[in-house]
Amino acid sequence: MATAPARVPDLTALALLRDIACSGSMATAAEGLGLTVQAASARIRAAEQQVGGPVLERGRRGRRSSSLTTRGVLLVEWAGPLLAAAADLDVAVAALREEPVGEDAGEDTVVLAANPVVAECLLQGWLVELRDGPGGRVVLRDTPDPAAAVRSGDAAVGVVSTPGPLEDLHAATVASDPLVLVVAPGHPWSAADGVDATELAGTPLLTRPPGAGARPALEAALDAAGAGELAPPRREYAADAALRAAVRAGAGPAVLGRAVVAADVAAGSLVVVDVRGLDLTREFRAVWQEGTSPRGTARDLLRIATGGRIR
Repeated sequence: MATAPARVPDLTALALLRDIACSGSMATAAEGLGLTVQAASARIRAAEQQVGGPVLERGRRGRRSSSLTTRGVLLVEWAGPLLAAAADLDVAVAALREEPVGEDAGEDTVVLAANPVVAECLLQGWLVELRDGPGGRVVLRDTPDPAAAVRSGDAAVGVVSTPGPLEDLHAATVASDPLVLVVAPGHPWSAADGVDATELAGTPLLTRPPGAGARPALEAALDAAGAGELAPPRREYAADAALRAAVRAGAGPAVLGRAVVAADVAAGSLVVVDVRGLDLTREFRAVWQEGTSPRGTARDLLRIATGGRIR
């Protein structure tokens, strides 16, 4: 069983070290992170204990200077992607905070209605681009029916992943994410020419719970192809990351978004299996009330989501 890494300093310590490298001053770096110099020194001391040696040079009296050791330089370089990812996660997590949003919230805040499938696949990238561009705040309204939330006025913008007409709403396609059937190397299907839709439907798969991940789109595709209902899953997983790991370990086949498994397929740890007679295209559409013109952050978010097609 995997355990938490014991030799990785906390994010604040890593950010502190990065800022010391940028400013050349412990005091300036500490102030920028809202720390006292004493608290910053404690963070650095803990980091040095974790990585097994000094990350800052010592002065004549043994005090830490603001010059990084070779170990400190390497730590800053290696921690760069982690800190960038943490900053992106931070802006996404902000959308999960349940804060009252009314008409007096202004144009800087927009309520976005989306189901977990949409949020997993698309939302973080949009929020990062919004943060790095025009700014503004997004509050996520988690709902299985985003279109209804927009019609009722509970959300200014929604994103739907279901096909078909949408009454009283404007709609614009924001992404098309093909689903793929994947197995581990060595699985019988990995050497096959493919499977047909009926065989896939009758095979217990590794899946997400009902209504989550790629499962709704897969069930809709099987129904449209007349392949029958999806067999009871071999096992359900709460997140795509856990599902991918199980497929890699040989626990069974799964249907996931192509983007989700791209790195695994490129590395050879997962194999894509062709599915004959089944359209696994999944389309996401942004929606807003018919007869309205989104303003402020709602308009900026739609511009980002549609690649600039919304003006």
